[in-house]
Amino acid sequence: MNGNDHRRRAYAHAETGQGGVEYVAMIGVVAAVVAGIVALTVPTDTAVALEDAVCRIVNAGDGGDGCDSGEGGGGDDGGGGGEGDPPEGPPGDPFQPAKCLLSQDQTKETVVVQILFIKISSSEQIKLQQWSDGTVTLERITESGGGVTASISAGIPGLKDWGGSASLSGSYMKGSGSGGQWLFNGNKTGDPQKDLELNLEDAKQFTEYLKQNDGCRYQSGYNPGAAMGACQQDAASKKPDLEPEKAPDVDITKTSTEAAGSVSFGKSFTKGKGGKDKDGKPTELGNISGEFGTGTMTEDVVVMRANTGPDAGKITFIYTFSVDAKGGELAQGKATRMQQVAVTYDAATYDQEEKDGKEHRPEKLVITTSQENGAGAGVQAGAGANIPGTPVTIDVGGGGGTIESKIHTESAELVLDNDGDSELVEDWLRDRGDFPASDALPTPSEAAEAPGSDAGPLERLLHDKAKLSRLDYNANTDWWNASLGIGFGISAGQVTLGFKLFGIDITHEEKNQTITGDPTYATGPKNGGARPWVEWKNCTQTTPIA
Repeated sequence: MNGNDHRRRAYAHAETGQGGVEYVAMIGVVAAVVAGIVALTVPTDTAVALEDAVCRIVNAGDGGDGCDSGEGGGGDDGGGGGEGDPPEGPPGDPFQPAKCLLSQDQTKETVVVQILFIKISSSEQIKLQQWSDGTVTLERITESGGGVTASISAGIPGLKDWGGSASLSGSYMKGSGSGGQWLFNGNKTGDPQKDLELNLEDAKQFTEYLKQNDGCRYQSGYNPGAAMGACQQDAASKKPDLEPEKAPDVDITKTSTEAAGSVSFGKSFTKGKGGKDKDGKPTELGNISGEFGTGTMTEDVVVMRANTGPDAGKITFIYTFSVDAKGGELAQGKATRMQQVAVTYDAATYDQEEKDGKEHRPEKLVITTSQENGAGAGVQAGAGANIPGTPVTIDVGGGGGTIESKIHTESAELVLDNDGDSELVEDWLRDRGDFPASDALPTPSEAAEAPGSDAGPLERLLHDKAKLSRLDYNANTDWWNASLGIGFGISAGQVTLGFKLFGIDITHEEKNQTITGDPTYATGPKNGGARPWVEWKNCTQTTPIA
């Protein structure tokens, strides 16, 4: 069986449920924008990989040849498996996962500086997560990167009333980052809900300590004569009574590859009917534009080394591929699809195997898929003016808004407790055998169904042994953006090649997601081989704290 046949079968169930029309419409913007990005800015070998990846995600279920079919995909089945409340699972079911994510507050700030065709970015992301077992995690990652960018604009007769122009811009960037994750689980009252309240309070207090401590370092760099010791001592007084065992509990390093682009339409303004330059052309005073759609494809690799806590001495590699699209000049729409694979090893053993050049043996595999669709009020616009007598323009832009969205997440967690299973997963990751990781990624919903005669070994392993779960969240995203640029354009007929001499762009985003619906997990196989979805009690024992 070839890769396309396997891909057709693996994604046969990926197109039902939520997502539908909204997702297809938004992802169409991504596909169009990314095509331009890849052609303009991405090296050939990388472009092929990115196009192949986006085709697998965007057109899952359309035979695997998504870019040829030109049709977008929907999402995995987002329901709980039927009408009414899900049935209860057997007591002490070994297939029930121990905990779930109840809510997440995320703040991300990004600054991008552009000089000619070069882009340099820096960002900081903070996540505060509440878990159903009463624990809380705080994660912070700072990242920097660099890459290239290009843009093109053209006259379109159908847009005569809007200056007859449209533009496509794209960028390709690679970045790296580092950070930490802190675990708050010191409060153990025997009541998970009470533990959650106390641990969350400790986490918030520790966050204030981190903010002030950062301020001390900034103050010291700005004013070397500042009383650094007194500042840090005051910051330390803000630590909670039960702070993390070590700062941080988990060390994080990250690398990422991003291809992004946007499509916009604009209207130009001229100096009256009689305003002409020396060549007899209308004198342009400036323009105003509205962003029609943006698309981003991101590939991330995060490495997490646990120093303390339940995963002490472990190293986890997290591989994430996501496609994100946002569109609309006034009413904003958003769609995101993500696929993630996390593999955990014993850190000391892994390091020794690396040193000796031996094969690795993973201890755990987690596959996660998620899909988000939303819309809300917002605006993204810009305005510019030409410097008389020159091809130089000055542009300012900005926007902001709020997007309400729904997120459907599925997860398959597999403990690799024998050499055979461990070797199978490692071979899959390394693209060895007939069913490599570069082929279609099995989803947890598919793993709960009775495997067909053509099922690969990994799918059978997930079906037989993995802990499978499905969750739904409501999310709220508040964002704003501001930019300033000095541009330069060269005209050739209706086409204008434009680029920035200098630009700066700042984006701030705050996102909160909270669990909703009926969390479910798949219990063990029943007659016929299927694994029915039942109530996830370890997830419903606590409620998130606003």
